[in-house]
Amino acid sequence: MKRFLIILSIVTLVAAACSDNATVDKSDPLIAGRGFIEASLKGDYKMAEKYLLKDSTNMEYFEGLKDFNNKLDAETRQGYRTANIIIDSSISKSDSVDIIYYTNSFKNKPSKIKLVRQNNDWLVDFKYTFTDN
Repeated sequence: MKRFLIILSIVTLVAAACSDNATVDKSDPLIAGRGFIEASLKGDYKMAEKYLLKDSTNMEYFEGLKDFNNKLDAETRQGYRTANIIIDSSISKSDSVDIIYYTNSFKNKPSKIKLVRQNNDWLVDFKYTFTDN
């Protein structure tokens, strides 16, 4: 039994280490945008942040999103976690800017995110969701 518990502990540690270091696909705007949306809906902010364009405004909005979602009741958080993402459209504004219009099956409220290409990675410019610039 001790041997089983030791092996189980090792497997659990390895799985946890792998999930923290999970790579994300940022090679395509639709894949990166969907990854960000899905991680955000599930409340996996470590994963969502991997898709985020790191600037002070984006980080401020992202912290606000985390605070807001953490204050939601358990039923609402569960609704977001189990929601499906519905991509309404994706518009390429240039070779380095895409806009994704989407909803989720829980709230069914239209939303949008902007993705920008930086060093061959597509990253979410989260402030666009709030400022439209």
